[in-house]
Amino acid sequence: MVETLVAGEADGDALDSATAEMIAAARGLGGNVDVALFGSGLDQPAAEAIAVGADKVWLVEHDLLDTGGTDAQVAALEQVCKQIEPEVVFLGRSALGRDVGPRVAFRLDAGLAQDCIEVTLDAGTGKVIVRRPVYGGNAVATATFGEDGPQFVIMRAKVYEPLEPDQSREGDIVRLSVDIEPSMIRVRHVETVEAAGEGVRLEDAAVVVSGGRGLGGPEPFAQLGELADLLGGAVGASRAACDAGWVDYSHQVGLTGKTIAPNVYITVGISGASQHMAGCSGAKNIVAVNRDREANMFKEASYGVVGDWEKILPAFIETVRELVKS
Repeated sequence: MVETLVAGEADGDALDSATAEMIAAARGLGGNVDVALFGSGLDQPAAEAIAVGADKVWLVEHDLLDTGGTDAQVAALEQVCKQIEPEVVFLGRSALGRDVGPRVAFRLDAGLAQDCIEVTLDAGTGKVIVRRPVYGGNAVATATFGEDGPQFVIMRAKVYEPLEPDQSREGDIVRLSVDIEPSMIRVRHVETVEAAGEGVRLEDAAVVVSGGRGLGGPEPFAQLGELADLLGGAVGASRAACDAGWVDYSHQVGLTGKTIAPNVYITVGISGASQHMAGCSGAKNIVAVNRDREANMFKEASYGVVGDWEKILPAFIETVRELVKS
């Protein structure tokens, strides 16, 4: 049993799904689970954190946490860790985990493991054991931590299922003020620009339809969007398609893109390189359409169609449309 702190995040007025997943992972280690949320107006996410397994939520408040960016978050998390003294600190593989986590771990002389997909506890040593992909997802390494200092674990999203919310759970919500000197902030907030989004988020979609280099250009993504709309899903893409400028990087699935775990993942013209599979390994069912019968995607797929997507996709869309109408 270990004392765990989850550095949580909010998605608007709700608890971020990755934070709920980390709470579930932390509960598996035993011991108390604290959650820290940074910023203002986070009472609703705090209540949701209690409902999905947190024992205590720290609402870390300071004006600079809303505008000071990474520098303010680093200062805040460091102070929280020094006050609470957790044995394990969980962060998601977001900007908070990638940028803030390593800096705080360095300041605390602590060990850190990135992109973890599984955590267990060594009963003998009381240390966390993590499993994480290495070599671009071609292998999985098992690692543990040294003797001293807290253990920082950066978790990949969609590898743990959040616990079912229990509104009757009780926990403490404590407001915590931190001291952040304005001189510590080395960036200046100019403005916040939110990209307009339509439909379901890629990370939350039950159905994802993705295209790759095999589509040959940006135009076919309109057909993928049509299919995704019929299925109530979202459009994804391989890194090759994004690098070519055919679709925005916000649609990228893979090691350096989004991690998804849909019920159905339909890939069109994607070879299935390990870097791409690292982002969709949690998919329940994979449907592959590719003219190369040797494509790696077929080794991972539940169902596969070998052939020209220009002939297969229109027929597939029409069939789905007829089924939806009926």
